[in-house]
Amino acid sequence: MKVVIALFALFFLNGPVHGLDKIRISMTGFAGQFMTFPLAQKRGFLKEEGFEVEIVRVTAAATRAALTNGNIDYSTGIGGTTISAALSGIPVRIVACFVPVPVLGLVARPEFKTVQALKGKTIAILIPGGVAHVAARAMVRNVGLDAEKEMKYLAVGPPDARYAALTQGLVEAAILGPPLDFEARKQGYNILARADEVIVLPETGLVAAVKKTNDSSDEVKRVIRAGIKANRYIRANRDGTVQFLSEWLKLSRESAAATYDSVVRVY
Repeated sequence: MKVVIALFALFFLNGPVHGLDKIRISMTGFAGQFMTFPLAQKRGFLKEEGFEVEIVRVTAAATRAALTNGNIDYSTGIGGTTISAALSGIPVRIVACFVPVPVLGLVARPEFKTVQALKGKTIAILIPGGVAHVAARAMVRNVGLDAEKEMKYLAVGPPDARYAALTQGLVEAAILGPPLDFEARKQGYNILARADEVIVLPETGLVAAVKKTNDSSDEVKRVIRAGIKANRYIRANRDGTVQFLSEWLKLSRESAAATYDSVVRVY
């Protein structure tokens, strides 16, 4: 009799056990503003929605092709390049936004105390036309400089490469987000401006091929729902999110807490 009751509880109260749908989600870099889906994976929100997920790192340049040819199911980077691609007819679609502004700072070498002092200098960015480039130009224009004629930009790559370029003296400034902006400040570098104070431009969300949105709309909705759960967790659970950031990004507790405090306002 106890066996029968146990089986009833398993199959009727908890529902039947189904295989999880396997999907691949790409990210261009690992940083505090990109944590929605890694956290959703860690805390089980994607599994709750029926997914077994592989999160992979793919360059911004390769993401559009990977989406359209089916090598990945979703990407998380929105930014200027993805928006431009969708508007130009490439069959990708932005289906959700989870971070509506760039969580990026203009970080300069110790001798530069103001944005104006960077006139004629070089700023490290990801790629031309990307979020870091757009953010850099907005922060420069905000203080009255000509973003095109009075500044130089060097496409270095993801945040860790930009941090290295700055600390090795290859550029005078770099566009960095948490935790690297915090780490740079600890080393004596100056955060001269914050992009979220001067520009509104969606940075991270969910992007899919048009074919995916047409053929698998229920799947898309479930992925979005997992992202919403993750963002709610981020806003409501500081300690748990700080612990996640510490483990995911291999940060000290101090750096993880600083990262959380920098990004939570935009989630």
